[in-house]
Amino acid sequence: MRGPLGLFLSEASGNDPGEIMQEESGVSAAGIFTGLFDGLWWLIQNIGMSFFNFGYAVTHPSLWLDWSDKQSLMRFIYYGGSKEFFFVVFTAFLLLTAIGVWRRNFMWGMVRGLEGFANTVGRFFAWAGLLMVVQQIVIVFIQRVFARPDMAFGLGIPFQMDISWFAEELKLYNAMVVCLCVTYTFVQGSHVRVDLIYSGLSHRGKKVVDMFGSMIFMMPSAVLIWMYGWFFMWRHLVTPKVSASDKIDLLIRKSRILKWNVETIGFSPNGFNAYFLFKILLVAFAAIVFLHAIAFFYRSYLEFVEGPESEGKYLDKDSLGDGEEAYEGTH
Repeated sequence: MRGPLGLFLSEASGNDPGEIMQEESGVSAAGIFTGLFDGLWWLIQNIGMSFFNFGYAVTHPSLWLDWSDKQSLMRFIYYGGSKEFFFVVFTAFLLLTAIGVWRRNFMWGMVRGLEGFANTVGRFFAWAGLLMVVQQIVIVFIQRVFARPDMAFGLGIPFQMDISWFAEELKLYNAMVVCLCVTYTFVQGSHVRVDLIYSGLSHRGKKVVDMFGSMIFMMPSAVLIWMYGWFFMWRHLVTPKVSASDKIDLLIRKSRILKWNVETIGFSPNGFNAYFLFKILLVAFAAIVFLHAIAFFYRSYLEFVEGPESEGKYLDKDSLGDGEEAYEGTH
């Protein structure tokens, strides 16, 4: 207690105010150290348990991959957004990082593999942008020239939907480009950057900033998007609804009435009705961003250790051809 009243009470009780403050600071310091120790012990326990959890999942795949069993599906849903899964991934990252620090060629191999994955996925789904443009032209042509209310495509068994369905589907192509080409764009250096300090730093200073950014911003953001997006996706695929706060025992009990209930509601009566695909894309976006955060951290670390001569090493960047260098990185 502070102030004149606290001083009066302390004097009345025969205790010196300074002694009381020392006791309070001692108690608070002890509480801080206890909390730090408990948190560290919790971290060590979960890292240790991740080896058991991973081994058990690999040796008992039917418990979470046999979706003909409703309990198996519920386990898959639960563990996909659980701290157990997080620590399996986190422990794998720590082990791979330790091996990579010991053997830099191994870390370069992981960088090339992850960046190659980002480039392959991005280059494939970048064609969705062209498909979006072509489909929009066909929609305008069919609607304005032939005045047709629907469109049909396919060989043998045509796929026929209202023209408004195809018009709303264009948003899916745009979402594919945004979600699945994000790391490809990162590798190619085509993201818009606002730089006030970075360009003036030394080579190693830049790499420290890159490592800090990948660990503090990219990875946590991807984890948060995954944790929320995972259960958001499943709430539009199955019923009864699942929640991140549900315990595994509750989900196992819910599995008795579990059934597929894929979202097929559109914004208009004849509009696009596969919006569950956007929820899947959200989860895929979080996964590939997390993977590329690892690749970016590893590349930044290696370029920090090996010096300026290693900058851009093994980097697979697209080229527009001779004489177009000024436009590269902006397409």
